[in-house]
Amino acid sequence: MDAPMIPYQSWPSNSEEALKLFKQFEKNLSTRRSVREYSRNPVSKEQIQALISLAASAPSGANKQPWHFVAIQDAEVKKQIREAAEEEEKAFYGGRASEEWLDDLKPFATNWQKPFLEDAPWLIVVFRKNYDFNDDGSKAKNYYVQESVGIACGFLIAAIHAAGLATLTHTPSPMGFLSKILGRPENERPFLLLPVGYPAKDGTVPNISKKSLDEISDFI
Repeated sequence: MDAPMIPYQSWPSNSEEALKLFKQFEKNLSTRRSVREYSRNPVSKEQIQALISLAASAPSGANKQPWHFVAIQDAEVKKQIREAAEEEEKAFYGGRASEEWLDDLKPFATNWQKPFLEDAPWLIVVFRKNYDFNDDGSKAKNYYVQESVGIACGFLIAAIHAAGLATLTHTPSPMGFLSKILGRPENERPFLLLPVGYPAKDGTVPNISKKSLDEISDFI
């Protein structure tokens, strides 16, 4: 049976209020930065739950919602993730990456060491679900999985910033160790690893800029 249609509730209700809200959103989101230095100040489980719930409101192909979020606070599990990630990063910086790639990374002063994976009070690992299972155990197809999970991650990153917290999009490659450490099923694959917490009091970020609107867009 087709899903019943319901009236769309426009929000906000008028253009003046919409513009005001957008200007505040634009101002807030323009200050977002990728942060590698974190305070040890705690973040509540309830706040992480709210962030994930907001991320899960993202659109997805045929509303299949092909994602799974694992939030990690346990110090021992975070330590295991850091150790495994640093093994992959050693290989990356030690020869796996091209010289061009390494040159492009120099402005960020990064290396194989990833202390933020233990310093941040939470890690959120986002998994993409390549397929699901029907009640009888057969495979159920998911659609536009990469695109859908990417959109949900965008929602999550924006929500983290709006909550006054910081994060970093970390993608050690390969990331199969995350499935093993976290005991995820075969139909899931790691997509993104996000440390979440308050930025360190004296933390710094690279002095970089974004491309201009003219460089990234055309209006026809």
